[in-house]
Parts: sequence; C-alpha cells; structure tokens
Amino acid sequence: MYTMFVAHKSIKMKNIGIIGAGEIGSTLARKFSALGHSVKIANSRGPYTLEKLAKEIGVEAVTITEVIEDVDIVIISIPQKNIEDLPVALFAKSPEQLIIVETGNYYPGRDGRIVALDEGLVESQWVSNHLQRPVLKAFNNIGVNSLADNGKVLGDLERIALPVSGDSGKDKAELIDLIDQLGFDGVDGGTLSESWRQQPGSPVYCTDHHQQELIRLLQITEKSRLAELREKGLEMVMQAKEPMKEASSILRSLYTD
Repeated sequence: MYTMFVAHKSIKMKNIGIIGAGEIGSTLARKFSALGHSVKIANSRGPYTLEKLAKEIGVEAVTITEVIEDVDIVIISIPQKNIEDLPVALFAKSPEQLIIVETGNYYPGRDGRIVALDEGLVESQWVSNHLQRPVLKAFNNIGVNSLADNGKVLGDLERIALPVSGDSGKDKAELIDLIDQLGFDGVDGGTLSESWRQQPGSPVYCTDHHQQELIRLLQITEKSRLAELREKGLEMVMQAKEPMKEASSILRSLYTD
C-alpha cells in the first residue's frame, strides 16, 4: 500500500492553479514559480488583494473561476471550514484529467464543529463530496517553515517525505513528481479513504520524517486516537515559546510505539 516512488530527473513544466494564499498556498506558489512552472493564484477576496504577492513571486493573481481554467493541477489550500464556501459546481466544466489536490486540516477550534467529520468521515472524502470531484490529499502534514526551507536534493538521507493519498495512481505519480521537484520524497499513502493516516493527530503530522520512517508510521497510525492527539498536540504547541520552530519535536514526543 505504501510505495516509494523514484523521482523523475527532468522537470516537466505544469500549469498550476492555487486556491488560497495563506502560508501553505503562497509558499507553494512561490516555490513552483521559482522552478519555472506557470502559476495562478486566487483567494476569496479577489485578485486585487494578491497583486503585491503575485508580482513579488512571479505568478498571476486571478479570480476563483479563472484559477481553475487551462491548468493541469489545482491545489486548494484553505481552512477546512471554507471548503463549503466554494461553489459546488466549481469544477463542473473542468476536464476529467484535471488533478485536484486539497491540503486542509480540520481543527474544530478554528473551523467550528463539522458534524460529518466529528462522526468519522475522512476529511478529504468530505472535501471530495462537496466538490463532486476526486481529490488527492497532500501537503497537509508539513509545516510552512519546513516546506519553505527544508527541501533537499534527491538521495539526501535527511530528505523529508510527504504522503499523497488518493484513488488514482496516475494522478498520485504526477503529484509525487512535483513534490520531488520541491525537494521532498513522495510516498503513496493509499486510497483517499485511508488519508486519515496523515490527518492531525497522526504520527506523520508535522513531524518531518524520512521516507522509510514515514511508511512505518503510516502503517501503525490509530484512527481512534486522532481527535484526542490532535487536540493535545495543538495545546502543547501553542504553549511553546516558539511554536513554529518547536512543533516538530513537540509532536514527535506525543507518539510512542
């Protein structure tokens, strides 16, 4: 189920649309643009609010409708609660081969209570149901500091691994190639129904492990403890003097075999 992919050595340019200009969305936009990909970015407030960022990092600021047009991949990086603000028919006219990636995480203290998720529906399945399209789950288990600064060359023993969950092997391979370009190892995390293994509360959530260790931890994740450890981990990180810098070591301390 958990497969390591050999990264492609040549970079194939993609047209990428990103919905969400928060920490993860803007970091991905910056890094993909620097690699030479064509990137469009949108948020809920309109392209005029993104003009400064877009100019700085070399991307195009557009509307939500425009960001999904003529692209190979769309990355949705917004708070979980805002998924329901996206039009249900947003992708109704998009080609079937469009790859849609969602990076969100459910935190009730921020998002409010979402009954379906509290009752056990997997976060990304809930997103897919709303969008009425298949999605991949990725980039949700890495902190913005690590994403921005900790990419390493292929073969480095300290290279951080990122899981990608979804139901299309072809789409996962395409995304894993992009992850390699960013300086990380991609791991097939299984089907979308198994993406709970990378949700907050899991031992791979923001703990920055290499490929073999990530695979091991995905296999031992306990779904029944996710909510408990999610809230405990959040509380511990928020009490730290430097939450962003200390998060990885704090969250690692939560998990024992």
